[in-house]
Amino acid sequence: MGRLMHLMSPRRLPLLMAGACVLAVAAAVALQHVFDYRPCPWCILQRMIFLAIALVCIGTALAPWRRVRIGLNVATLLLAVLGISAAVYQHEVAAKMYSCNLTLADTVLGALGVESLWPALFQVTATCAEASVKLLGVPFEFWSLALFALLAGCGAPHEAGREQVLA
Repeated sequence: MGRLMHLMSPRRLPLLMAGACVLAVAAAVALQHVFDYRPCPWCILQRMIFLAIALVCIGTALAPWRRVRIGLNVATLLLAVLGISAAVYQHEVAAKMYSCNLTLADTVLGALGVESLWPALFQVTATCAEASVKLLGVPFEFWSLALFALLAGCGAPHEAGREQVLA
């Protein structure tokens, strides 16, 4: 039990969360380029959310003040909820649409211009219907949804309690 609590420390847990986010994006990019799992705008939006969570988690681990860490944990929780919403929308709505043009994801990606910044990571190469694929029999967006849910569960509500247990 003591070793588990050490892994769950207010500084180490955010780094584990950031690592999980980076690994998820790396796996998605590997599947894209090696196995031709082509991403739609909703896939790319979820990648961006994972990377944003990773950055916030790194900031959380480095933050010197507990109140700052709590605020960053709340930001992680909110981003994870956005990710859950994106994954659910992708599965329930976007995967049934032939085109993703002018959807929220397409609009956000266009406004941020991320495709031109790093095409290998952020370029949309499929429509929403074409990107509806399964990995090990599970829709790809459900893998993303599961990680977002896990990240949300590790977020804001537990920060104060962890510090009291570890103090």
